[in-house]
Amino acid sequence: MQQLTTLARDSRALAALAVPLALTQLAQVALTTTDTIMMGVLGTEALAAGGLALVIFNQLRTMGVGLATSVGNQVAAAAARAERAGTAEPTGTAADADTDAADQEVRGLVRAAMAVATLAGLAGAVLMVLIGQAATWLGQDAEVAHRAQGMLAALAPGLVPCLWFQAIRQFTVGMRRPQALLRITLASVAVNAALNWAFIHGTWGLPRLGLTGIGVATSSVYLLSFLALYASARRDDRLAPLLSLDFWRADAATVRRLLGLGTPIAATYGSEAGFFSVTALLAGSFGPAALAAHTAVNQLIYIVFQVAVGLSHAASINVSRELALGEYAAARRIKNTALACGAVVMTVVGTLYLALPDLVLRPYFDPNAPTDQQGLKIATGLLVVVAVLQFFDCAQNIGVGLLRGLDDTRSGFRITLVGYWAVGLPASWLLAYPLGGETRGLWFGLLIGLATTAVLLLRRYGRALTARAATAPDAVAAGA
Repeated sequence: MQQLTTLARDSRALAALAVPLALTQLAQVALTTTDTIMMGVLGTEALAAGGLALVIFNQLRTMGVGLATSVGNQVAAAAARAERAGTAEPTGTAADADTDAADQEVRGLVRAAMAVATLAGLAGAVLMVLIGQAATWLGQDAEVAHRAQGMLAALAPGLVPCLWFQAIRQFTVGMRRPQALLRITLASVAVNAALNWAFIHGTWGLPRLGLTGIGVATSSVYLLSFLALYASARRDDRLAPLLSLDFWRADAATVRRLLGLGTPIAATYGSEAGFFSVTALLAGSFGPAALAAHTAVNQLIYIVFQVAVGLSHAASINVSRELALGEYAAARRIKNTALACGAVVMTVVGTLYLALPDLVLRPYFDPNAPTDQQGLKIATGLLVVVAVLQFFDCAQNIGVGLLRGLDDTRSGFRITLVGYWAVGLPASWLLAYPLGGETRGLWFGLLIGLATTAVLLLRRYGRALTARAATAPDAVAAGA
């Protein structure tokens, strides 16, 4: 009974940060979901081409986000240290000096994060266009590749403001003030849908761009979202004094520290995104219908994955905070709480997939359209695999966040290399080609890779936390 009471209390504490983050993530994924639905309206070939473009864009965007992700942990730790010093010394010069030092550290972290985001956005935009040009060399249909290139060219300019938004986002999350994120992201969904329609069909005096118009609309929304988040932070009395966007003045040592922590995170995110990207390319080798089915189901996974991302970020921030306060037992409990919360959500969603597959896939395929029949059939079969796969996908994402809370970002990267590439990808290839499983075989391989990764990450967190607690003189929790 005591354990249930503790779990309930910890769940409420985790949810206070995880719920707004998860809702924000879900609102953000609504942007690409809207894009995907609009592609489906344009036909199976447009869905295949647009899906290929989004795979490439998300690969580079995800890695760019990873470079700035550690900012939230660093900000949270600095704030916790200031809080701890203030508790020990409620008044006086020493407490004020500690607070000022923490504020200065946070301000420097924001500058450095913006510098990293700018460089990553520019480099990613160039790579995006180059990869699009090489799509036909990767086994994609020539017409699909050509249409994807136009969309990638339109998406590329939006990468810099997208990463600026993420840098400011990590700052607000680390300060435990993420509420404005949800309002802004919800508004961006409506704006994105309207601009998608306008640029696709040429309404309101705008040019008719078809599939490319979706990329133009998405880039515009990323810029507007960044401006809105910046304006919101400037109106917050606590955040405004710490918000420094003059990234050209960033301290080189702070930039190196963020890159040292962020590069393995980016590599970890990229490793996962790359794992899914390669399987998308493999799915494309089975034809446009298989790629369309893969795109639709992958988008569903991406939607549910945002709940795991919210839990992962909240758990990560809370681990950083508890370690800064010396509460090692609390940091250990965070793992179990996050996994339990994730399992509840995945069970509900998996039941929906199995009970109502036609409803779930209706936004992507028209069951009355002959050209959509094959893609719908393939996607329906994939939902059975996905219902199980998402448990491991959630668990491995939480594991990455927990390790990030320990500032152990390198282990996550090494483990994903093993789980995704040494286990998952060979399994996908074997099940899809030699064993004849085709697209479903690819997804069974994904499941195996994610399961392996989850087990290794969670085991590493438990061992690393135990080792740190054993050598920490200020551990205050019993059993640490």
